[in-house]
Amino acid sequence: MRISTKFAPRKSTDGQPLSCITETTLKPEQMLELYRHLKLTRLVEERLVNLAKQSKVVGGVFRSLGQEATAVGSAYALGPGDFITPLIRDLGAVLVKGIRPREIFAQYMAKAWGPSGGRDLNIHFGDMEKGFIGPISHLGDMIPVMTGVLLAAGMQKKKTVAIAYIGDGGMSTGAFHEGINFAAVQKLPLIVIAEHNQYAYSTPTNLQTAVNDLAEKAAGYAVPASIVDGNDVIACYEVTKRAAEFARGGGGPVLIEAKTYRRRGHAEHDDQRYVPAGEIEWWEKNNDPIDRCERYLLEQNVATKEKLEEITADVLREIEEDCAWAESSPMPEAEQAAYGVFDNDIVPPSFRPEVLKN
Repeated sequence: MRISTKFAPRKSTDGQPLSCITETTLKPEQMLELYRHLKLTRLVEERLVNLAKQSKVVGGVFRSLGQEATAVGSAYALGPGDFITPLIRDLGAVLVKGIRPREIFAQYMAKAWGPSGGRDLNIHFGDMEKGFIGPISHLGDMIPVMTGVLLAAGMQKKKTVAIAYIGDGGMSTGAFHEGINFAAVQKLPLIVIAEHNQYAYSTPTNLQTAVNDLAEKAAGYAVPASIVDGNDVIACYEVTKRAAEFARGGGGPVLIEAKTYRRRGHAEHDDQRYVPAGEIEWWEKNNDPIDRCERYLLEQNVATKEKLEEITADVLREIEEDCAWAESSPMPEAEQAAYGVFDNDIVPPSFRPEVLKN
C-alpha cells in the first residue's frame, strides 16, 4: 500500500504545476461531480466568512481553504454504508456524505432548524443514516471512537469501512496512538487520513514531530501507509479507493498521509503572523486544488470552460437558497436547551425541538 516516502508538487514540461493525476478509474460524470463538491466546499465557506462579518455566526469559522481536495476525494471513494468522522477542516467530506449547505449554515448560526437545534456549532453534529459521525474532539479522540463503530459493525457481519481524519498535530496525541494500535491488533477496516497541512494551529510540523513523513509512524503498528498529493482530488480518490478495498477485504487499517497546505489560520481570527513571508502566496499560485482540477478537466476534454461555469452557477444558486432558508430559521427557545442532551425518551413531546429536514 505504500506509494512513496518522498513528495513534491509534480511539474509539467514548461515548469508549471501539473493539474491532477492522469490515470483514473473515474468516469467523466464522476469527475465533474468531484469538481462540484470542491466548488461547493469553497463557496460555502466563503459565505460563512461573510455571515461572520455580519455577526450572524456564533463562534469561529474554520476554513479548509487550500486543502479541500483531501476531504472531498477521500470521502468520495467510500460506499453509501461507510462512515466518516471529520475534523473542522473536512467540510468537503461532510458535503460528499449528503449533508446539505443549509444544515451547515443553520448550524453555524445556532438556529433552531440546525442539526443540533442550536446546541453546538461548526460540524459538531452527526447523521448516522448518512454515515457521518460528528467530532467530539480534534485531538485524536475520534480514532478510538471509530474503532468502536467498526467493532460494532463487525459484530453485525457488516463490511463497513470507516475514515477517521487526523491532523499532523493530532497524530502526536496519546489518543491517536491508542486508537490506531487497537485498530491494528483487531484488524479493523479503518482508514486514517493524516492531513499534513504543515501547521498544528501555529506550530510547524517539524517542531512537534521528528519524522519527515507522517506515514512513517504507521510502521510502529504494522499498518500499511501511503503518501498522496493532498491537493490532487483525483489522486486522493484513487488512493482511498484502493485502501478501502484492502480494508474491506480483511487487510486491516491503512494510514494515508495527504500532503497539503492550510492557507487560512486555525480559524478566521488567526492572523497567521507565524507563517514565513510568501509561503501562502506560493501555495495559492502553484498548488490550488480547484485550479488544478479545472486544468485537468479542460486538458482531458472532460469539460469545457462553459460547463465549469455552469456548475459554479448551480452551486451559487444552491448556496443562495440554502442560506436564505437558514437565515429564516428562528433562534431556539431557551427552554429547549436542557432537552435532547441526555435521554430523549423522557422528554415530554411538547418540549421536543422540531428540526426541519427539508
